[in-house]
Amino acid sequence: MAINLADYVASVRDFPKEGILFRDVTPMMEDPAALKEAARVLAEYGKKVNADVVAGPESRGFVFGVAAALGMGVGFVPVRKPGKLPRETISCKYELEYGTNEVFMHKDSIKPGQRVLIVDDLLATGGTAKAAATMVEELGGVVAGFAFMIELSGLPGRETLKDYDVYAVMVMSDK
Repeated sequence: MAINLADYVASVRDFPKEGILFRDVTPMMEDPAALKEAARVLAEYGKKVNADVVAGPESRGFVFGVAAALGMGVGFVPVRKPGKLPRETISCKYELEYGTNEVFMHKDSIKPGQRVLIVDDLLATGGTAKAAATMVEELGGVVAGFAFMIELSGLPGRETLKDYDVYAVMVMSDK
């Protein structure tokens, strides 16, 4: 019996603020069969783009990124918020609707020439994903592609990442 991963996405209105329809993937993470299927499809894409390593931003990018990395037989590189990594880091600031954010990677986490698959749960504006790509490239890595469980239609994420290969398991409306 095939698993429809969309059945494991909860839609929560007015979260985190009024007017937002939040696509919650925790039901997918809580169900072992759904999580296994999510890992399988992400790993399949990662193998297709010949990725040597997976990177993912906290926190849901950790869950899906590690699952994909295990399915591919490769390692995982965390992309973290400020103050969370203990060794020497690099960082990239990016714009939000109101203000900026910044993500970090260990400076020795990507080797020159390594092909990196960047995995996250959701593609919305693409800011976090693009920041991760900037750091990968700064370290001499090659972005093999991006893989997301959900791409929100109507938002500029795909346009932000237009210079890269982008894969989304499913596309859902942001409304």
